[in-house]
Amino acid sequence: MKYDFDRVVSRKNTDCAKWDGALSLFGDADVIPMWVADMDLPIAKPITEAIKKRADHEIYGYSLPNPKSVTDAIVNRMQDRYGWRVRPEWIVFTPGIVPALYAAIKAYTHPGDEVILQDPVYHPFWHAIKNNGCHVVNNQLVLHNGRYEMDFSGLETAFAIRHGRPPTRHRIRLMLLCSPHNPVGRVWKKEELIRAGEIAIRHNAIIVSDEVHGELLLPGAIHTPFATVSEEFEQHSITCISPSKTFNLAGLDASAIIIPNPGLRKQFQEARKGILPGINVFGFVAMEAAYRHGDGWLEQFLVYLHGNYEFLFDYIVKKIPKIKIIPPEGTYLVWLDCRELGFNPVDLRSFMAKEAKVGLDEGYLFGPGGEGFMRMNIACPRSVLAEALKRIENAVKNL
Repeated sequence: MKYDFDRVVSRKNTDCAKWDGALSLFGDADVIPMWVADMDLPIAKPITEAIKKRADHEIYGYSLPNPKSVTDAIVNRMQDRYGWRVRPEWIVFTPGIVPALYAAIKAYTHPGDEVILQDPVYHPFWHAIKNNGCHVVNNQLVLHNGRYEMDFSGLETAFAIRHGRPPTRHRIRLMLLCSPHNPVGRVWKKEELIRAGEIAIRHNAIIVSDEVHGELLLPGAIHTPFATVSEEFEQHSITCISPSKTFNLAGLDASAIIIPNPGLRKQFQEARKGILPGINVFGFVAMEAAYRHGDGWLEQFLVYLHGNYEFLFDYIVKKIPKIKIIPPEGTYLVWLDCRELGFNPVDLRSFMAKEAKVGLDEGYLFGPGGEGFMRMNIACPRSVLAEALKRIENAVKNL
């Protein structure tokens, strides 16, 4: 069927964190919220139909932790999309990827250990490390000619320095990989994954790869799951996937963590006991419907997303040239370089919210490499995007 993504669907007064939370978050209910990563677009009909069908049953009790039909849908999708032969027993279901990150750090580290991330990066990474009593080792990405790249020499140095010091039980145990990368929009090439993975594995670190944006690709980009590089990569990693971003199902908290190594899988299962519940019944239903029947919707959405990006790029280049776009290769999040506006990070957030009346994610949330940047969610009707850009344009003119 044909989907109308230009149609504006009001989310106000629906207990929507994105819209109904605008007043408390930005101090103004008239702000256009373009911060949190969910879409202002209707989801695929097969998903809503599957949820309604399950809702017709009068009992919503506990669900099985590993329903075969959902597992088969994931196995088939990994095979069809990436040629990755995932075995059903490798899959562990969790209510979201962020809780899984907490469980992984709890499973594979001790308090005082160190965990590598690559900032500017999805801010829950920082919290998951610190709240588990571990320390962040920041292998900051390098912005080169308008494109972010991994700092491989810095990554090698980080491991070498720590592993070359006097023996201690505290060391780098994990590397958190964001692939595709949120917020900078890079879709890492296979060669980049190989270089980073070889460094980490050589130092006996486990790679936790958050691939929640793996199916949100702009033209020309190809996503390579980290674990598909080689059997060695597969055995030293866990892969986090979910339909939450791809199919706009974040509120249903349904994720799948693929852990091929039986030892790592056992550690993860032990770490989650008592603190990480299973998925609710509607999460399972939505996940299966998305992976089995959602591709018609997804193909149309990706075309619309590309159109939104082209509209954004053309508008900013012509009318707000002081703001520079970091061209995304994936995700529906755009990383905006606002440093030419001359604000400090806190005042930049205030300017966007109070003067432009557009609610964006402030770059410094993603680490020190994000200061002076803002993250914009463009998964919305084009008319909403146009109004937001007009507001920003007028606010910049009035500086």
